[in-house]
Amino acid sequence: MEPQPNLDFLRRAIALATQNVTSGRGGPFAALIARDGQIVAEGVNTVTATNDPTAHGEVTAIRAACKAMGTFSLAGCELYTSCEPCPMCLAASHWARLDAVFYGSSAEDAAKAGFDDAFLYEEFRKDPASRSLPAVQALRDEAWSSFAAWIASPNKIAY
Repeated sequence: MEPQPNLDFLRRAIALATQNVTSGRGGPFAALIARDGQIVAEGVNTVTATNDPTAHGEVTAIRAACKAMGTFSLAGCELYTSCEPCPMCLAASHWARLDAVFYGSSAEDAAKAGFDDAFLYEEFRKDPASRSLPAVQALRDEAWSSFAAWIASPNKIAY
């Protein structure tokens, strides 16, 4: 069965996004994290306010929720966001182990407002050497030492 959104939480995320724009603080994106019918944390887009290109509403909400809950795993939580997550935010949602993502506007809606992430999806399908941002592997054998240390560590916390 498909999870069902709490529409009040989604409306809250949409209202936060609109307030973020009208206040002049940032872009038209906001999100919140909920668990067991309660809001755990909220976040708004602060990319331009903080000069941080990763400060999307979803990421700031995930960071705030992890801090509030004292954990890096948000299993058992849901993300409510004003807009369909971009690739970075979608990946962050997976890494956070969220149970579900509910969103208002679509990626197509965002593109109409000048926020077009379609090129990222196209880039990810390309071979690394063909991408517009070059990615070159070097020192692979030396870099493996970090993973070897991880594998051997008795103090690691799996995630």
